[in-house]
Amino acid sequence: MKRRLVERFKEVNGDHPVTDADDAYVGAQFVALEELCAVRGREAGAVRRLMREQRLPLPGYLRSDGAETVPADLFARADEAAAWTCSKRGSPLTGPTRSPGRRAAADEPDAGSARWSERLHTLVDELDALEPAFTAYDRLRFDGPTSRDTRIDAVRARSPRP
Repeated sequence: MKRRLVERFKEVNGDHPVTDADDAYVGAQFVALEELCAVRGREAGAVRRLMREQRLPLPGYLRSDGAETVPADLFARADEAAAWTCSKRGSPLTGPTRSPGRRAAADEPDAGSARWSERLHTLVDELDALEPAFTAYDRLRFDGPTSRDTRIDAVRARSPRP
């Protein structure tokens, strides 16, 4: 089951090199599936089957040692909802559903004003608290910039704080 899950992961995400920096990021943000299952009293093979059946999200990353890694609250989130998004908590309830620019759009009548800029930066800061840092590996598997690149870093670059 592990081999099939790894194959599915690579089918979805591509087969990219994992650097020491990627492993460090993953180790700080995620937990190995085997370890989480042991702590939570779950059978890893059954969890992998649920992932293959798309009843749980695929692992977030494969470490260079081959370990599948998942959010530490994988099972809590799955109990609350059947879907997920890219967020530090892995929950559709907390994940970013729209870019900060949607609620502080450039075409608003007060666009560019101090009030508008303050609102924009408040929204970007809220999103920043939810979004993971991402790694070079993510840019390879997503074939381009991450949501952090486009929705946080680019917005801050285009509209720096006064």
